Order: sequence, then structure tokens, then C-alpha cells
Amino acid sequence: MAGSVEGIYIAPRGGAKAERVAEARALEGRGLEGDRYSEGTGHWSRFGRACEVTIVEAEDLEAMEREAGVRAMDGEHRRNVVVRGVDLDDLRRKRFRIGEAVLEYQKPCSICRHVERLTEPGMTEALKGRGGICARVVEGRTIWEGDPVTVL
Repeated sequence: MAGSVEGIYIAPRGGAKAERVAEARALEGRGLEGDRYSEGTGHWSRFGRACEVTIVEAEDLEAMEREAGVRAMDGEHRRNVVVRGVDLDDLRRKRFRIGEAVLEYQKPCSICRHVERLTEPGMTEALKGRGGICARVVEGRTIWEGDPVTVL
């Protein structure tokens, strides 16, 4: 797998705009430091269905913009990590390394109307089938933009 991290996004609380950062510390059993789900303030936190780290393919975001006309490349996708050159389906039932951190595939990300309320009409439909995955942090370390993604 010859993929890498193209972008990292953190939203400090549920409903807050996701801001792009050059690096983020992955915390074992929690998620990305400073992100809403690591802090327990995300929309899904109160339902007990929060993902520690959400990951989406850059190629899917580009297709969303092209096909559905929604803005998806600057954090509007509401995912933490954008990867390029990685087929997320290949990570099912596997552990993988992003930079120094080790993560484990959990499940596909839920797609809901909440993301559309925070972004723009059409986002929920555009994310269907390409909403990314949820991953659990197994070994916490720093993740940087440009870090390689490798299956263990």
C-alpha cells in the first residue's frame, strides 16, 4: 500500500468547524488530542457511538465535489484524516500504521443528517458509500501530514 496522509482535521467540540492541522497526537483508546471525540463532546459521544479517529479517501472527496457539487476538501467532510492512495476497504480487520501511530479498523463511518446541518445541502447523500472508516488508536503517537499509511 503506497498511500499517505493528505490532511488532518480537528474540531474542538461538537458542531465546531473542523480545522486543518499539520500534526495531531493520537491518544491510545481516545482519538486525536483536542478533537471532539477524544474530549467526549462530539455529536455521537452522547449516544456512545463515537469513533476515535475517522479516515476518508481524498479520491472520494474529489469525486463528491465533481459529482455532487458539494465542498468537501477543506474539512467539510467532518473526518479527521484524509488519505491518498489508500483503499480503505483493504484495511478491514487489520491494524495499520499512520506515521508512528498504530490504528485498527473498527467499522465504516455512519452517515447522518447532522453533517448536512453543519455543512451544506447534499452532503449526506454525497457521503453515502464513501464516508470513510472509524479506527481505534492501538498505539498513540504523533501523526503528520505526509506520513505513510502501511498495513501491519
